[in-house]
Amino acid sequence: MKKTMIKAALAGSMLFSLVLGQVVVTNAAAAKPAATVAPVVRDNLSSYGLKKDIELPVTVTAGGFSYTLEKIMIMETKSAAAQALIKKYGYASEQKYFIWTKMTIANNSKAVVQFSSKDLSDKWRLNFGEEAYKSMPVKMADFDNNTEALWTWSLAPGKQLTSYSAYGYDGPFSLVFIRVENKGVRNYKYVTPMVQ
Repeated sequence: MKKTMIKAALAGSMLFSLVLGQVVVTNAAAAKPAATVAPVVRDNLSSYGLKKDIELPVTVTAGGFSYTLEKIMIMETKSAAAQALIKKYGYASEQKYFIWTKMTIANNSKAVVQFSSKDLSDKWRLNFGEEAYKSMPVKMADFDNNTEALWTWSLAPGKQLTSYSAYGYDGPFSLVFIRVENKGVRNYKYVTPMVQ
């Protein structure tokens, strides 16, 4: 009889602890404030009067090669942020605007795709109403597939690379479109409406 009473008492205390534990956990979870996640800033196009039709990232594919524009920041070339990048990587700084982009390029074709002494054709271009000029990072120009500041690169089939690239621009900002060309195939995508 004593054994039965001890077992009943133990079972009762375990059940009470279990229920109490659930109440405590439930209350603790309810007391936690909801975590706020800061939005990821992918562009500052609206600062230059540009309205987007689609949100970044934007991917354009042609001839088995794809270019994804992940982020884009337009800066006055004279600004401290632009000058820091220009000095760090050795960019030219002759245009009014310095445009800093983060992109991912991928080779889904069956042949090597590259920008090097073996193939100097541009695979992508950015246009803001007029074409922006890709700027060479002189201090990184000898490093293939550089993930900090891209100039020369080569991708074997199935490979991809994420890096940064800079452009100089002098014209007015009226639109944003990306053009990709590979193996004689050309494709483009407007980030903003065709007419602003």
